[in-house]
Amino acid sequence: MGEVWRATDEVLGRAVAVKLLLGDQADASSTARFRLEAQTAARLSHPHLVAVFDFGAWEDRFFLVMELVEGQSLGDLLAAQERVHPEMVARIAGQAAAGLAAAHRQGIVHRDIKPGNLMLDADGSVKIGDFGIAQFVDDPSTALTTAGHIVGTSLYLAPERALGRTADSASDMYSLGCVVYQLLLGQPPFRSDTATATLYQHVDTPPVPLRQRGVEISAAFDSYLLGLLAKKPEERPTAQQVSDWFRTDAWRGRPEPLPMQAPLSHRATAPVTPKASPAAPPAPVGPTTYRLPGPTGRRRQAPARSAPARRRSTREAIRRRPRVASAIAGTATFLAAVYLGMILFSPDSSSAGTPDQSPSSAPSAPSAPSQDGDGGAQPQGDQQPDGEQQGDRQQGEQRQGGDRGENGDGGRGRDGEDEQDD
Repeated sequence: MGEVWRATDEVLGRAVAVKLLLGDQADASSTARFRLEAQTAARLSHPHLVAVFDFGAWEDRFFLVMELVEGQSLGDLLAAQERVHPEMVARIAGQAAAGLAAAHRQGIVHRDIKPGNLMLDADGSVKIGDFGIAQFVDDPSTALTTAGHIVGTSLYLAPERALGRTADSASDMYSLGCVVYQLLLGQPPFRSDTATATLYQHVDTPPVPLRQRGVEISAAFDSYLLGLLAKKPEERPTAQQVSDWFRTDAWRGRPEPLPMQAPLSHRATAPVTPKASPAAPPAPVGPTTYRLPGPTGRRRQAPARSAPARRRSTREAIRRRPRVASAIAGTATFLAAVYLGMILFSPDSSSAGTPDQSPSSAPSAPSAPSQDGDGGAQPQGDQQPDGEQQGDRQQGEQRQGGDRGENGDGGRGRDGEDEQDD
């Protein structure tokens, strides 16, 4: 609406842009919209919003003095190249979202976010302009729409606005999502032969993920863009959230650090649960569950769970039973072997098992006749035949052997006495 001229501020000596309302457009409705744009932009001050310096009328023609942006619009950029590199798109989206966040904090909804209203200055910084159809959220009368007429561009219109509902800050975020989609692919997410058919697509047709259409972006970027294009306004991120997300380079798809890789200051807040025993397995902990310390007082260590501890102790006792039984059996076997060795290799048992070579064990010779005082040989006792004497000797030896088995070494002395008696 109107013409934009490059001019010079003669008072401050700076280059400015003057937007002039044409004479044939100076009806009551157009004049009100023009005045609203000046009032709206004057309330905003942000590096990514076009600043407004003055507003007035000259020869019944209204004019608006604004910040001069020496560069090109995103519409011109798309006309020069079909697709824009994802890194540049991420920078544009983050800066545009930051400017919209400043407007939303003032209760202002732009309602006409499109490539032609997003300017790039000489440094590549984004400037949002043309608040001509902006709306104050707290003043519905500023919508400047008539019954059955939708204000905005159909290619970037949010579904709720296509259904004739009131625009809010989420509507601007949907329009920004359509612009980002077009910058990456070269065409908006929905396009049809007529504006009405395009509006129906905004309401009913889900957008196709860019990765399925051959655009090389991370899965995180693709998923986040689909969130901006959600059909329900409450499911879209806010302008400030979008700005923060792109500023932190989350669009590159870098994996988030695990809790164990967090800084020490963060890791110190998570209590360490003591283990019941070295062999006990650690209790499962959810990947996203953290226990924060209490605001005041001394921290108390959480008691260990009794039921798992009892189960572990029972299992350990069962595992220890075979080991204890084996140890007892081995000890008993060892003691029995020691005891048997003491019996077999003791001095008494060796003498009993091995007969001593003594004179009594050899065949005894005929006893010599004793001499009396006359020098004659006198027989001791009755003389028996040789066969009887030999039998008597054998019986005596058997008795002597039995005495040695019963009395040990002491039997040898008695054997001598028995021989003398014989």
